[in-house]
Amino acid sequence: MRNDTVSRGVVAVLAVLALALAMDTLRLFGDQQWLGSIVRLDSQYFYGLFALLLPAAFLVYPTRVWIDWPLAVLALALLVGFFVSAEQALDEAWEFAAPLNVAYAAVLLWVIVLEALRRAGGWPLCIIAGLFSLLPLVTEYMPGPLNGLPAGWQDTAAYHALSIESMFGLPFQAFANLVIGFVVFGVVLQHTGGGRFFLDLAFALLGKQRGGPAKVAIVSSGLMGSMSGSVVTNVLTTGQMTIPAMRNAGMRGPVAGGVEACASTGGVLLPPIMGSTAFIMATLLEVPYVEVAVAAALPALLYFFSLYLQIDAYAGKEQLSGLQPSELPSIRTTLAQGWFYLGAFGLLIFLLLFLKREALAPYYATAALLVVNQLSASHRLDWAGLVKLLAATGNLLIELVVILAGVGLIVGALSLTGLSGTLVNDLLSLAGDQLGLLLLMGALTSFVLGIGMTVTAAYIFLAVVLAPALVGQALAPLSAHLFILYWAMLSYITPPVALGAYAAASIAGASPLQTGFAAMRMGSVIYIIPFIFVLDPSFILAGEPGATVVAMLEAVVGIWFIAGALQAYLPGFGALHSLPARMLLGFGGLAIGLPDLSLAWSSGPQNSVHLIGGLVGVAAGLLLAWRGAKAAPLQT
Repeated sequence: MRNDTVSRGVVAVLAVLALALAMDTLRLFGDQQWLGSIVRLDSQYFYGLFALLLPAAFLVYPTRVWIDWPLAVLALALLVGFFVSAEQALDEAWEFAAPLNVAYAAVLLWVIVLEALRRAGGWPLCIIAGLFSLLPLVTEYMPGPLNGLPAGWQDTAAYHALSIESMFGLPFQAFANLVIGFVVFGVVLQHTGGGRFFLDLAFALLGKQRGGPAKVAIVSSGLMGSMSGSVVTNVLTTGQMTIPAMRNAGMRGPVAGGVEACASTGGVLLPPIMGSTAFIMATLLEVPYVEVAVAAALPALLYFFSLYLQIDAYAGKEQLSGLQPSELPSIRTTLAQGWFYLGAFGLLIFLLLFLKREALAPYYATAALLVVNQLSASHRLDWAGLVKLLAATGNLLIELVVILAGVGLIVGALSLTGLSGTLVNDLLSLAGDQLGLLLLMGALTSFVLGIGMTVTAAYIFLAVVLAPALVGQALAPLSAHLFILYWAMLSYITPPVALGAYAAASIAGASPLQTGFAAMRMGSVIYIIPFIFVLDPSFILAGEPGATVVAMLEAVVGIWFIAGALQAYLPGFGALHSLPARMLLGFGGLAIGLPDLSLAWSSGPQNSVHLIGGLVGVAAGLLLAWRGAKAAPLQT
């Protein structure tokens, strides 16, 4: 990524223009749009926003100057042309019958978007999007599931560039109408010292506990990951502070890296922001964003609670102590210096939950944060800091808009060929009437796609292809969408590709593969949580309050025993020397925590059956552990 002064300045200016266009379109400056006489259609807003951001992708992700600048100029010229002709295109339905010169321009834009996607998202995502975008041209020759309605190159190119189902489909629309404001809020929070504040606050609250630095990591990295939306970026920023602190406290390198990778991965699943994917989910489901955030809250908290228990068990087993009070920041001083970060969060949540101003909330919260920040001598932004902040905002907006437009090509191709419904029917046919089999197929598909794509890209594809099949099995739509999001995230902590764990390993100075397996062990409960909430709507607060409380208590108890079994140490009991005892505790905890499996398998046990079985297994495991506590050395 290019980071010279000229490029940073250009990106900063473009970020300001893009934000001004977005805020004016959302009528942030009043009921009257300043650009209302120029930007009269939604499509013109999309073309204008894309024209401000797409050309800069070739400056932010450069190859050679004599290639980058011509591509940037060509992208700008094409999008300006589509902007100017948007009204004529709408009146004459060019998306279905474009003139030849418009079709050629659409082909050029198609190719340019794929090249930008290659630079911003990598070769795997570019190849997947490129092949799928060509599907209408070859679908009549494809076998079974990929055989759909064919289209010529003119119709395909016009559909990609001119319709609101492809490049400018729902993912792009969610970006243009919702995501931009939250991206800005997250970047401003980081660049005004929010990351340091949340880290200090976590140290002040949790640093004294055994394994304190690791518990600090799950809080600080979870909060910052929620805002950044990127696992690897979060690992490389917060991990620079948390991983050395964990190492100094006596934690092994692979485990320290694994903890940070798990915390950063969970951050993207944590409300109130959840990166950009939650806003796209809300748009696809046509529900307020608040509903998505509320539904995601309990599963995310359950995951972070499981991380806390695992760390506590590990610290107990390794006899790690917390930090000394002299090594910790004062909670009073920390709050006095950074109270306005909590105030900005509180304002954001108030606007989201109570005033229902989803589109405008992040802008107001960001403005309030910037004003108060400039009154703080220690965090005040100077001119260079402001340019750096705007450039960082621009970089993130450029990356997101390119990826969303590129993934839109996949969605558009499936829409044009009519394959969206066909693939859903094929999945249902393969699974038969076994929801459990469909869930396992969905989990595996989500995991594999999460390896080759970004989380957002994988989620969008799966939301079109897989989620309707899950919903067709009488699952709650929100549960189904969260299920595929969780499984798309798992590739970040699961070898052989565990990018989040490998990034953490580079900071910890540990083996990448060992760090990946440590992360997989620490975050093991995240493999179970999606099956819990997809089978029991109580976990997304869709059931009766009493049922939610009971289901949550069962899950907490089950996770407590699972964490103890994995770490060979049960908080409140002590070391577990017996491997059979650990296995009984692990399986018993799993049986207690899982919901009614008869919903997934026609031959599955009723909830009461596996609950009783789990309690029996736990009791037997504890008895074995108690009897064999002094009979064998600790087995790990």
